[in-house]
This record gives sequence, C-alpha cells and structure tokens, in this order.
Amino acid sequence: MLIPQHTPLDQLDATLRRQGFAVLDSAALARGLHQTNPLVNTAELALPTLATHWNDLPPDAHLKDGGRYRFRRHGSFVVSPNGLRAVPHRAHWQPVEYNALHGGIERWFEPLAPAMANAPAFDALMRFLARVADSLRGAHTWSAEVHPFRITTADGIGRPTPEGAHRDGVDLVAVLLVGRHRIKGGETRVFEADGPAGQRFTLTEPWSVLLLDDERVIHESTPIQPTDNTGGWRDTLVITLRAGGFQGPKP
Repeated sequence: MLIPQHTPLDQLDATLRRQGFAVLDSAALARGLHQTNPLVNTAELALPTLATHWNDLPPDAHLKDGGRYRFRRHGSFVVSPNGLRAVPHRAHWQPVEYNALHGGIERWFEPLAPAMANAPAFDALMRFLARVADSLRGAHTWSAEVHPFRITTADGIGRPTPEGAHRDGVDLVAVLLVGRHRIKGGETRVFEADGPAGQRFTLTEPWSVLLLDDERVIHESTPIQPTDNTGGWRDTLVITLRAGGFQGPKP
C-alpha cells in the first residue's frame, strides 16, 4: 500500500498549480479550516464531529451496474465572499463526456442532513475550499456540490468510481477520506488529462484530503474488497466547486 506524499499547508497553492493535485493530512486541513475561521472555537471546527452522518446514507438507486454497494446523499451550495448559502434541493447532473456510465440523466438523491449542512465544521470546510479554488482560478462565486458516500462490500466488491477514470467538469474536486473499515483496495489513481504521467496511492488517514485541478487531471479509485467475512466499507466526502453555475441539461 503506497502512502501519499503530503503537501505542507503553506505549499498547497503552489503544488496545485505545479502538478494539478495535492494531498493534505488531517492536521494540515484542520489548520487550514482554523485560518479561514480564526474567530470560531477550534473544537467546533473539528471535522470528525461530522462522521456520524455517514451512518444514515440511503442507497444509491441509480447504479446502472445493478450494484447495492453505494450509499449517498447530495447537497448544493453557493460559496461567495458573503459566506455559504444552500440552494433549493436539485438533481445531480453530469454530461456523458464526463460520466459515460451515469451522465445525461438527472439523478435525485436525498438531501444532506440539516445537522451536517449547518455544522460549523462544514461551513469552515466549504469556505476553505473556496479559498483554494480562488487561488487556483481567481476569485469567483462558486457553485458547490457535496456528496457523502459510503461504499460497502455487500456485493463482495464495492466500486468507488464505477464510471472509471474521469474528470467531473468542474474547477476543483476535493476527496476527503472519512474512514475505512475492514477492507483492502480503494487505491487512488491520478493521471495527467493530456499526458501519460500518473501517480497512485491509498488514502488511509481519516480527514485527509485529495485536492484536484479538474481541468488538468483525471482520477479514479480502485474497487474495495472485505478483509474478512463480516464485510467492510469506505466512507468519503466528495465536494466539487465550479465557476459559472451548476451543471445541468441544456435546454
């Protein structure tokens, strides 16, 4: 199992611009959240306080492979200098150019739990990611989609990215590892979008985060398998930020 090379927080912006991705360990991410919200009590910004929300994710009813291994919710927000604002619940939509398996259809998922969406740690995380996106693309009002996932081994194997290696059609992608339980696999692979170079590693530290410049790289995670007969799971939080509004069907 290859452990990712972690980027120091003060080198995050330069690393993203240079290679198109970066990984922060949990301590660096916690410092970033506190820098973004210095007047908020550090304990309130602790991301592990959000973890219980992964125990109440409904099954994904849109899996075209017929699998029963993915559970998720979905939320949409606008992040601007004025703060974080939830928008009315909406479908998740991607063009087939970015998701050949599930693109081109409106996928409705249950909304985020209000306790999660209103948590200070969640607010701090979204503001931090908007700052990273501002550094990468310049200041914008960001359309953000939030996806808490649980991938299980209920079918003997679970596929974090059944669509394969892909881009998301956004500006910034953040993949936070929430936890792994009795599994093997789940290796992350990041490749240049227009070249042969790539890296692979496995996120193992809870609340570490992989940040991706979606224009420059494609990414995927390999399937997971249980390490014993009790089954296992992998929990992640995927957040995308896009300038110019949410993706949706063309009129």
